[in-house]
Formats: sequence, C-alpha cells, structure tokens
Amino acid sequence: MSRIPRERTNPAGKRPGKTGRAGKDAPVVEPLNIVHGALPSREVILRFIADHPQKASKRELARAFGLKGDNRVELKHMLQELEQEGMLQKNRKSLIRPGALPPVTVLDITTRDKDGDLIGRPAEWPEDQGVAPAVAIRQQSPAGRQGKGKAPVAGLGDRILAKIFPAVDRGGPAYTARIIKVIDRRRGASMGVFRTAPGGGGRLLPIERRGEEMMIDPDFTGGATDGDLVEVEIARLGRFGLPRAKVLSVVGSVGSEKAISMIAIHAHGIPHVFPPAVIAEADAARPASMSHREDWRDVPLITIDPADAKDHDDAVYAELDPSPDNPGGVIVTVAIADVSWYVRPNSPLDREALKRGNSVYFPDRVVPMLPERISNDLCSLKEGVDRPALAVRMSFSGEGRKIGHTFHRIMMKSAAKRSYQQAQAAVDGKPDDQTGPMLEPILKPLWHAYEVMKRGRDRRQPLELDMPERKILLKPDGTVDRVVVPPRLDAHKLIEEMMIQANVCAAETLEKKRQPLIYRIHDGPTLAKQEILREFLATLGISLAKGGNMRANNFNGILAKADGTPHQTMVSEMVLRSQSQAIYGPENIGHFGLNLMKYAHFTSPIRRYADLIVHRALVGSLGFGEGGITPEEEAALDDIAAEISTFERRAMAAERETVDRLIAHHLSGRVGEEFAGRISGVTKSGLFVSLPDYGADGFVPISTLGSDYFIYDEAHQALSGERTGLGYRLGDSVTVKLAEAIPLAGALRFEMISEGREMPAAVRSFHKAGRRDRGQVRKKPGTRPPRGRH
Repeated sequence: MSRIPRERTNPAGKRPGKTGRAGKDAPVVEPLNIVHGALPSREVILRFIADHPQKASKRELARAFGLKGDNRVELKHMLQELEQEGMLQKNRKSLIRPGALPPVTVLDITTRDKDGDLIGRPAEWPEDQGVAPAVAIRQQSPAGRQGKGKAPVAGLGDRILAKIFPAVDRGGPAYTARIIKVIDRRRGASMGVFRTAPGGGGRLLPIERRGEEMMIDPDFTGGATDGDLVEVEIARLGRFGLPRAKVLSVVGSVGSEKAISMIAIHAHGIPHVFPPAVIAEADAARPASMSHREDWRDVPLITIDPADAKDHDDAVYAELDPSPDNPGGVIVTVAIADVSWYVRPNSPLDREALKRGNSVYFPDRVVPMLPERISNDLCSLKEGVDRPALAVRMSFSGEGRKIGHTFHRIMMKSAAKRSYQQAQAAVDGKPDDQTGPMLEPILKPLWHAYEVMKRGRDRRQPLELDMPERKILLKPDGTVDRVVVPPRLDAHKLIEEMMIQANVCAAETLEKKRQPLIYRIHDGPTLAKQEILREFLATLGISLAKGGNMRANNFNGILAKADGTPHQTMVSEMVLRSQSQAIYGPENIGHFGLNLMKYAHFTSPIRRYADLIVHRALVGSLGFGEGGITPEEEAALDDIAAEISTFERRAMAAERETVDRLIAHHLSGRVGEEFAGRISGVTKSGLFVSLPDYGADGFVPISTLGSDYFIYDEAHQALSGERTGLGYRLGDSVTVKLAEAIPLAGALRFEMISEGREMPAAVRSFHKAGRRDRGQVRKKPGTRPPRGRH
C-alpha cells in the first residue's frame, strides 16, 4: 500500500508555507491511499491531478502509481476517456482539470489581501471561462530555496512566471504560487478617460474591467481635458474614499488609432518603450564581420513582402537541380537575417526581447520586439546592402519530396525588394520596369520551384482552412477609412511554403545534432471537441469518423463535402473551433495542422523570440562561430517556451481588441442603421453576428429576439422558438440594426430584423422530446440587454 499525501488546512487554519519554513505552519496531510502497481480509479486519478498538477503527465502518473505493461495502456485509455468526457484537458505536455491553471503560468500581481500578501491573476484567461482565478503569491526568503541563490522578489503591478500549486487554505484563493522569475516590473501606472469635475480637477474612468475610479486633484491634471485618454499613477491611497491619482501623460482623443492601440498595450501589459540600456546597445552595434561566414553576395536572393513592409527578414532564390541523380528537381534557397549575431544571450537587448516575446501589429502601429536600429536597419535584408544571414539550401525531387538540405552562415546582398503584387503581376504577364529584367532569371524559377513543392504539399495534405483575413485601412487622422479583404495570391503561398520547409529543415537538423530547441507544436483536436463537431456535422448529414487518430486530411474531407453548399461557412467555422491552439514547447509532438512531424520557427527572428532561440541553437550546434545558444538557455527552454506562448496569446488578444474598438468607434455614429450580417456564434444568452463588410462582431441578446420562448440546441448550433418552430442557426445570413456601440469596450449590440427561419425537423424533434436539460433558454420580458463585451 502506497500513501500519496494530499495537503489540507491545518487545525489552526493557517496558510502553510507563508513563513517559507517547516514547523508549526507546515500543512497537515491527508493520505491518498492507493495500491502500488494497481490501476487507480477515475476518481483517484482526478484527485491526484488536482492536487499534484506538476506531476500530471501520462509518464508521471504511471510512475506515481507504479504502473507497468498492460496497466500503463489501460491508464492511457482511461485518460483519453476522461478527456473525451470533458473531465480533463491537455495543456502542453501535461493534463489539467477544465478551468484549472497549468503548472507554470504567467501572472499579473494585481492586489493584496487583508493580510497584505500579494494576489495575482493569469495574464491571459479565456473570456468564456468567467473570472480569472486568484492566486496567492508565496514570497521566498531573500536567500532562495534551501538557502541557495537569490530568490526573485515581486511587487504590486509586476508580471511574473510562477509555479502553481493547489491552495491548502480552502477559505482563500484556489491556488498558491512560487515565483520563478519576474518578467516585467511595472510602475503601477493606470490608464483611463479623464472627466472634468466641478471646481477643478477631475476623475479617471478606468478602461479595464477590474479597474477603479480615481480622483485627480486640480494640480495634477497634467493639462488633460474632458474625454482625453490619460495615463496616471497613484499619488495617495487612503482608508476611505477613492484613490488620488496624478496624470503622467495625455495620450489624446479616445477615437484615434493611437489612443485605442495604447488601451490594448496598457491593458495587456505589453512593453512598448525600450529602456535606455537597450537603445544604447542597439546604437552601439556595428555591421557583422565575415568571421565563420561564406560569401554569397553574388547569389541573386530577393525579398518578397507586403508593399508597406519596413523590415525584411527573409529572402529566396530557386534554380533547377543540375544533378543527374535528381531529374526534374529544384534547389530552393531561403536566407534569414542573422539576428543572433547582434542579440547575444543575457544582454540588455536579449532580456528585453524575451520580455516582449514577439512584435505586436496594430492597424497603424507596430510594437517591435527589437529596436529599429536592429530590426529596420542592421538585420533588414535591404536591397543592394551587405547583410549577415543564416541560409538553408533545400533539394526537392520532381515529385516535391525534400531529399536533402544544408545550412550556411553567410554574407548576402539582396538583389531586389519586391511586393507580392509586383511579383505576381510580372508572372501573370504584366511586368513593370523593376520586375521585367528579373522575370526570366529569378521570378519564373521561383514559381516553377513552388509548383514542384506544391506537389509535396498536396500529398502531405495539411489542414486547408481558407478563412479570409481582413485589413483595416485608416484615414490620416487615425480613424477607420474602410475594411478590405486583400486577395490571397500565389506569391503569398510561394513564400509561405518555402518558409514552412525551411522551418522543417531547422527542426530536423537540430534533432539530428541532439540539440535542445523550442518546437512549434500543434496538438490534434481533443476528443471532447471532436465529439461536439461530430454531433454538429450529423445534423447536416456529414459523418466524422470516431477515434483518437484523426489526421488533417479527415477535416479536409469534411470541408470538401460542405464546399459549395449553404453550410460551407458554418462548417468551416466549426472545424476551426475544434482545433487546438499552436504553442511553443521543448518537447516535440508534431504539428497537426501542417501535418508535419518536426517543425520549429526559424524564419522570423526579427519579430519572434522562438526563432532567435532556434538560430542560436543552429549557430552553436553547427559550429558557426559567435552567438550560439548557452547551457543556461538550454536549461531554461521549458520556461522560455511557456513565456513566449503566453506573450503570443497576449499579442493576439491586444490586436483583436484594438480592431474591435476601432470598428466600434467607426460605427458609433451609425446607431439605428441596418446592416447585412451572418450569425457567427450561438449561445444560451443570444447570437453573435458578424458584419462581413467591416470585420466586426456584435451581440443580439436573446431577450430582444421576440415574444417566443427560445431553446438553445448545441448540437445544431441553433436558437429556436418553442411555439413557432422558427429560429436562427450558425451561418445564417441576417439583417440587424445597430442598437448600441461602445468604443472603449469594443462592443456592438444589435437588434434582429430578420424573421427566424423554419428549423429542420431534427431541431423540432429536439423540442418535442422535451430535452430541456441541454440548454433551454427563455426570453424574459423586461430583461435589460447585456452591455459591453459578450
């Protein structure tokens, strides 16, 4: 009999670990009795995972319970069943309970409890999971654990990477955390809208959901006028009344893109000002030397980028393979800016780049990972200028199979800088003065190489989800002009496929060298998400095979069946929702969406820290000279991967929220007008409607749909009237009226104009069966429509 301890509150009700030493504050443990070597029950597994999140991988579970042989196989099946039933979900390489925090999490320290101890919340938390859980921060003694080293100390407003533990004191926060490292120290500044007050001074209206109002004395307004977006710091905290604040800076009108993107930057804690030491290091940098480099300045590599691109980190060249052993084959060369030469491990530039994780792109602003001196100058592959690079030469057979590759550290000189549109027009028979001379020697060989590579891609069958990407065009004053959907050209696909193959080569080379690295990993859909999709597709007469060995081409088959039908958009969105999110990790599980076994980001080191790590790993493992990965970095890859995955989600959320706020401001003067839309989401509380012409989403509360009683049918993704049988389904085209626009929240509220359509027989039978347990929702007369973001 083995006894695995489970912590619980001690008799005195004290929070264990608060003093950082054993003794009277040590927790009393309640043993979890198991038979060593015997398969535990489902309940024991769930309890063990809840109490030991740091040991929640399949391997650790088998080790903890002493399972071998057939019992390990049975454990795997049991975990799959729990995952399918929604009792567990995957988080990178471990398992967690739904809604639980992963073992390593990025936290923002937001407040203190009544005892003065710090409380944090996850930096990123899905909106559909409610309020983010509170976490009690355990400060260690200055000497660190076991009296060794120096323990990181955090304060209010800091962002930290923390190890998460279940709380012992069930009366407080659900979790406690030990600080691994302080990612960002914030000065405690807040942002909000300044409103003047009678008699001088004013109030700060917060822009964050958890923010609070503050008073601003007349001497501390900083010249702000009513309605300005301002940044403030707390000047005084009292026991009673509102906090007092001082205006630090006036950002400007809340209607401009500059102000709106600053809201997102501040709300998500995105570093946007480079410290003086970082700028000084960037300014002091000098062009790279030829040490350990091959001279490739005669190779006619070219950059193909968006017309408004300011930095160019990749260049390409292609030619026929002259080897008689590879008839019909091609050689494709991809050269990537050698950022590792300039950004050395643990330098000020490196520490700031890791703190940012990636560049963040707003409609009229970029928050770069690296200062412009590096990103737009020394590491930008400018036309006709010597630039250091890492290059990979890839050989493909005539059937598109990659048969070999080699890496090189080079000095190159870009032969030309062209836009996607320019290059595509030239190949399509409309060259201009710039592209005409390079059509035969450079562009046509590139397009021929892409056709060869495409044969391999078609055979590989990655997930082919073609969701249009909208771009906001701004007026000179920073407000929205219009929203467009740029065409997706073969030029885009050519560069994309060449970059994918270069990324594959990086992962393969480093694995062969047994070099630790950070992979770009993408797990397959969970069994629970597969089941939701399967139920939905069944309502359309489309089958989805059961089993845990789904491949990307299974989903391509579904998309092909829906192609050209009225359900095409609806099916595409449901397939997209079923997919997991790609993340970074030091352990490889492959990339489901691309249908690749080995994949690592290598091609954008100017804007992604993961790529910089891969560059350093290549430099070090291939003996390319200075700037290689260090043992300290190798030891920290797990933490680095967790951080940059979080920062990527942070950037995506900030970019999305900025677009939402811009569109809400753009439409705020059109309240009462009608718009053509499409139902993009169905929930128990109402309908989400997207406006294709604006790239905007708004909400129709169920309380405004009409006089009928509406029932939510998850399997059919429908809200339908119990009495009339009329309703709305995901993907339906509708007409809505804009009832309210809230620019600061990025929220739109609509009223439905379109009559509901007759629901399919399956939905009507759902009503007759009385299966209200699956989500009946009734319209409540007099209910106030929800406000803000939904």
